[in-house]
Amino acid sequence: MLDGRSLAARMREKIAPQAMEFARQHGRPPGLAIVLVGQNPASEIYVRLKVQAGSEAGFRADLERLPETASLADVLALVERLNRTAAYDGILVQAPLPAAVGAGAMSRVFDTIAPEKDVDGVTPSSVGRLVQGRPLMVPCTPLGIIELLEHEGIVIAGRRACVIGRSEIVGKPMALLLLQRDATVTVCHSKTADLAAITGEADILVAAIGRAGLVTKEFVKPGAVVIDVGMNTLADASLVSQWYPEGHPRLATFQKNGTLLVGDVHPNVAEVAGALTPVPGGVGPLTIAMLMANTLRAAQLGAGSALADSW
Repeated sequence: MLDGRSLAARMREKIAPQAMEFARQHGRPPGLAIVLVGQNPASEIYVRLKVQAGSEAGFRADLERLPETASLADVLALVERLNRTAAYDGILVQAPLPAAVGAGAMSRVFDTIAPEKDVDGVTPSSVGRLVQGRPLMVPCTPLGIIELLEHEGIVIAGRRACVIGRSEIVGKPMALLLLQRDATVTVCHSKTADLAAITGEADILVAAIGRAGLVTKEFVKPGAVVIDVGMNTLADASLVSQWYPEGHPRLATFQKNGTLLVGDVHPNVAEVAGALTPVPGGVGPLTIAMLMANTLRAAQLGAGSALADSW
């Protein structure tokens, strides 16, 4: 099992003194503004963890809320205000936005975030630089996965990698980062024919499609490295009992909470994979750690500091 939680903790230990030094030099801490629209239960959890991590690292981490009834104009106006607020070095708009905001709303929001405050690498400027292999900001989840692979000494160059999912903030940038490290990369998605045949050839398999347990052991090459990006909630007791044998500690978690957080990778993949990230405790903590790293980097870049090259 690849322990993302312990690596994230070590990264936060490195970030905290740098944030303290930035505050000493500039009279204010690095600042992060997180925008949450509506009351999505999963988003509430993610946002709380991000604010907590920022505060513990010595950042100013503020949550800006808008109601479920907010219009796209309301969201864009808030982002523009945050762009103008010098106390914030980074802006993150928590996805997804409520359906009522309208189709294409997320792209409009990405277009509005100031590139120098784009700590999740989603603006057209950030994406373009990433495609060219000279990024300033890289989306947090793919960046955290690369950190984990490199920390664990997993060879990327020359390996066959497969990414399931083509989202703007995980799938596509993940494929680019692997390609830039000399992997041979295939991107699969909901319209891919014979998915298991393609994924079964991968030495490194990244599952980021948002379907609980989609990837079973039949999808995985024996000995492959499997990275599970999925964050899905199971509430069906019969399904949970099919996933985990009697006496498994995850059953006790389900019985206590009534729900269970699981990934896109079925537990039986552990029977064939050479390495595997758990859910929870794998990619999630690294995503938050990289958000802190990107926010610190944005603060240092804004201040013209050479320390900005440290990540």
